[in-house]
Amino acid sequence: MYRRAPYCLSLLLLLGSLAGFGQMKLNSKEYLENQGVNVMLAHDFYPEGHQGGVGVIQHGQRVATNGDLRLEPTPGQWSPIPKVGKRIVDKARQMVSVRMVYPDSAIDRKGFNPIIYPDLHFAYVISIQPAGKGFKIIADLEKPLPDEWIGKVGFNFELFPGALFGKSYLMDQQSGIFPRQSSDQVFRNTGNELQVKPIAVGKQLTIAPESPLQRMTIESVAGDSLQLLDGRALHSNGWYVVRALIKKGATKNAIEWLVTPNAVNGWQSAPVVQVSQVGYHPLQEKKAVIELDANDTRRLPAKLLRIGGSGTQTVLEAQPEEWGDFLRYHYRRFDFSKIQEPGMYMVQYGDTKTPPFRISEQVYSDNVWQPTLAYFLPAQMCHVRVNDKYRVWHGACHLDDARMAPVDSNHFDGYIQGSSTLTNYKPGETVPDLNKGGWHDAGDYDLRVESQAETIHGLVLAFENFHLNYDNTTIDQATRVVEIQRPDGKPDALQQIEHGLFSVVNGYRSLGRFYRGIIEPTLRQYVLLGDPVNLTDNVDFNTLHHNGKAPEVGVPGSPDDRWVFTEENPGRALEAAVALAAASRVMKGYNDTLAQQSLEIALAVWNTLGKQQPSRSVSLAVELLITTKDQAYADFLVSQQEGILKSFGRNGWMVCRALPLIKDNGFREAVRNAVKQLYASIEQDGHKTPYGVPYEPNIWGAGWGIQNFGYRQYFLHRAFPEIVSDKYLLNALNFILGCHPGSNTASFVSGVGANSVTTAYGFNRADWSYIPGGVASGTALIRPDFPELMIWPYFWQQGEYVLGGGTTDYLFLALAANQLLNEK
Repeated sequence: MYRRAPYCLSLLLLLGSLAGFGQMKLNSKEYLENQGVNVMLAHDFYPEGHQGGVGVIQHGQRVATNGDLRLEPTPGQWSPIPKVGKRIVDKARQMVSVRMVYPDSAIDRKGFNPIIYPDLHFAYVISIQPAGKGFKIIADLEKPLPDEWIGKVGFNFELFPGALFGKSYLMDQQSGIFPRQSSDQVFRNTGNELQVKPIAVGKQLTIAPESPLQRMTIESVAGDSLQLLDGRALHSNGWYVVRALIKKGATKNAIEWLVTPNAVNGWQSAPVVQVSQVGYHPLQEKKAVIELDANDTRRLPAKLLRIGGSGTQTVLEAQPEEWGDFLRYHYRRFDFSKIQEPGMYMVQYGDTKTPPFRISEQVYSDNVWQPTLAYFLPAQMCHVRVNDKYRVWHGACHLDDARMAPVDSNHFDGYIQGSSTLTNYKPGETVPDLNKGGWHDAGDYDLRVESQAETIHGLVLAFENFHLNYDNTTIDQATRVVEIQRPDGKPDALQQIEHGLFSVVNGYRSLGRFYRGIIEPTLRQYVLLGDPVNLTDNVDFNTLHHNGKAPEVGVPGSPDDRWVFTEENPGRALEAAVALAAASRVMKGYNDTLAQQSLEIALAVWNTLGKQQPSRSVSLAVELLITTKDQAYADFLVSQQEGILKSFGRNGWMVCRALPLIKDNGFREAVRNAVKQLYASIEQDGHKTPYGVPYEPNIWGAGWGIQNFGYRQYFLHRAFPEIVSDKYLLNALNFILGCHPGSNTASFVSGVGANSVTTAYGFNRADWSYIPGGVASGTALIRPDFPELMIWPYFWQQGEYVLGGGTTDYLFLALAANQLLNEK
């Protein structure tokens, strides 16, 4: 989302367009800067996520990235990338440089990507340096390219499409509009490879010349040709690409571009007011966070406006407190906690107003947690058809699950099958009873055992702690049909827990162990978007039917069944067993067979791993103690006191749940002291940002981690309310619902709040759509200091939904806030 226009913008734009002001220079944060333009080099290196190389932020919008040498005109997610060396900052010359080497052998060793590197090894240095109002990009090769690579290696510079749709470009005498979708640009070269025809070719490219806030000129100093390409022609998540080829024999200044992003003189980012997009309980602390440009010296009052039938009325006006600097902005906070009268409100600072929000005792009761349970979880269910009135989210998919993965195989999404299947099944053999239950993970269609386990466990705890008898969905396992917004008289939470158990329990019973994951075997299937019913033919593959020759993938009868991977991983096995031990409690009286099977498996894992891995078995001991009341598990926890205290920040919340069943006073007192120490560190970390939560921005959005932090606070608070406040739980919820860094103040929970993430990385992302109740990863960091939450459906590091804690932690957190505040 773009920052709103600054004050007196029309005058600033006029001045900026009449005359050039300012010079590009190296700043103290080691990137180039001119007014509202910033140029980074290799602060980030995540090219698959469109972060890395040379990048440009222009007037609060990241407009270009991944300026680097690439082996393809429009690289995809699994294209070869170089290894990044150390950034060198030459302050005397105001130059930033980094040495790159092809190939990045570290990625090869990890085996997480199906990257096939050609037989090409070369090193080069990319540099950026101020040049008047713009900057130069220089690429120096250590030796000339081999002849066979001439015409293939070039310098790519990616332009963000979301900021350019409908804007114009000028390339010498050519002109046009940046298209919203790619078309008529793909051809096959002499090697029968798909390639992209340039939109335009020339010596100088001007981007969005009509827009002073976005205008940028790119020209080759040597006059070499530039190509403007549309990377979406081959990859749905591609960007526009400006490209120039490396010439034969070139080494020094093999690439030398002059890039001039227009810098509007005096530009400042407009104030942003960050509040919960849902609102606040009357008894809750209420602080709006005001984010200001570092150069904005105005100190305006803030107002709380009450919305009435005839408009708004100011009910509180005050100077916000000065919090200080964080990342690239200055922060103030406006405290309106004393306002408790129910109603609709807005906060105003200068000309900036927030969307309306509610103050009410029911603020967390309606349309806050419900979409996650009523929409998102049903939409993610595998092996069923999901209907939503006139809409079908997807058909009954993957009914041919699953074939045993090949041994010694390294899947491109990180699954690894070793030299054995670890089961009685041979590679390629269909494993029975895996075609029922489970949820698709994130924007992908695989079933990871840890995601299934985390989701089951979170739903169990929500059901137990909040009497979650909500019913708004019909789930018929016999017909494999789910109907959203059609109650069937059964608690949705129990039905979802049952659905997850069908996958995990059946998998264990068939394999004799937990599966690692169930996933598409081919890249073509893996990247498919839309209805997953189209991923396979839903018929178990049998080579006997084809006389040893199977049809191509996608054709009926083809070997398109998902693979099931196994592994030796005690940590993951214990995590899955924790979920089953807990689920066995709530399944009693609902599905007694699953209840018994779940407990039997949890006990089998305990008997195998409890003694072998005592320090890692604490959480399983807690759940088995709560489930069985067997004091042997209490004794085990007491025996592990030293290890529990050392890792209390990780497992202390679980241990606190078991304290009522542990009679050892010394252990209870030790836990109490550990809670005091943990809470002291939480308070210390909570003061480091204006949001009142421990928060260290990273290349990946921090939303899931923060809501998990809040989730754990509930159990610490319940066990020791005199020590642990509910403050940080509520601050974590506020963060998720809109009170977070950056100009996009959307709630991370799609469809929840006045403004939310409605262009998200779900399985329907190609439609620029969303799934209600899905929780996005949230605001990410463009290093070193730019918080970003873009409207773009293909940013998994900002907009992806995930199962497990990314789903149930939020559901739990909203229910916890509702319970705790209304108990007061």
